[in-house]
Amino acid sequence: MSRRPHRVVVLAMDGVYPFELGIPNRVFGTLGDLYEVLTCSVDGGPVRTNADFSVTVEHGPEVLADADTVVLPPFDLGLLTRELPSGVAEALALLPPRARLVSICTGAFVLAAAGLLDGRPATTHWALADTFRSWYPEIALDADVLFVDDDSVLTSAGAASGVDVCLHLVRKDHGVAVANRVARMCVVPPWRDGGQAQYIEQPVPEVTANDTSATRQWALENLHGPITLTELAAHARMSLRTFARRFDEEVGMSPGRWLIQQRVARARHLLESTDLPVDDIAGQVGFGTGTSLRQHLHAAIGVTPLAYRRTFRGGAVTATDALSTTF
Repeated sequence: MSRRPHRVVVLAMDGVYPFELGIPNRVFGTLGDLYEVLTCSVDGGPVRTNADFSVTVEHGPEVLADADTVVLPPFDLGLLTRELPSGVAEALALLPPRARLVSICTGAFVLAAAGLLDGRPATTHWALADTFRSWYPEIALDADVLFVDDDSVLTSAGAASGVDVCLHLVRKDHGVAVANRVARMCVVPPWRDGGQAQYIEQPVPEVTANDTSATRQWALENLHGPITLTELAAHARMSLRTFARRFDEEVGMSPGRWLIQQRVARARHLLESTDLPVDDIAGQVGFGTGTSLRQHLHAAIGVTPLAYRRTFRGGAVTATDALSTTF
């Protein structure tokens, strides 16, 4: 007897943003043999969007009882309160204990109001960070990231970060190759670098003939070797001070932090897609030693290279890696 596809239920609330409402079906629905996507409302009736139309859903809250993953898309800011929207508490009470919860943007406020984020890290749109912290001080909000994966509860920032977190779940469930295939179908990058800091409103940098994009591309092509700030600034033909300032203005972080993120991202890809030993991967991404890679990966996502590879490669590890127990 074949197992049914993983059931993703999208709970549409009044004032829902149409774009984000469609993200789960666009991402998970691309893999119809692996995922079943259902959309419901708290009463089974039509739902007002924040645009000039309403949507008719096919299901009521009863489908939540068999959900494997539940996605809460965002809704209009004018409807945002510290209390749960009408009918949502009753709908959430139907969730099975095993259900994975995912919020996009203001959907995090619903999870918080329901007490489902207590003691957990979370994120939401950067523009709402101050409000979120004042309403829910017991939740560890990180407004600098695109999404937070805290095991069975995931929260993401605004709009496109809903695509990011859904692709992340596909990677988590089925590996990098499947997620990359979905990303290509959706014509989006399989992984976006950096965090929300890139998108926070700030003064526009003075216009010059140069920016740091070409230097960033050069760095990505040379991740295997040591790269200093002096080398980056020289490549960009800027002084150290000017380069560091412009880099931060364009990317939202320091060159050193960005380089570490790129090395970790490349290492994760190699762990997922190859059988290379950890030490070899460390050399290819510029960390030099397996110990350094383990330290940086653990600092970034809280797991060891072997644990990460087991998660995304179905337990496959090399004989060389298996001898290492560091971290």
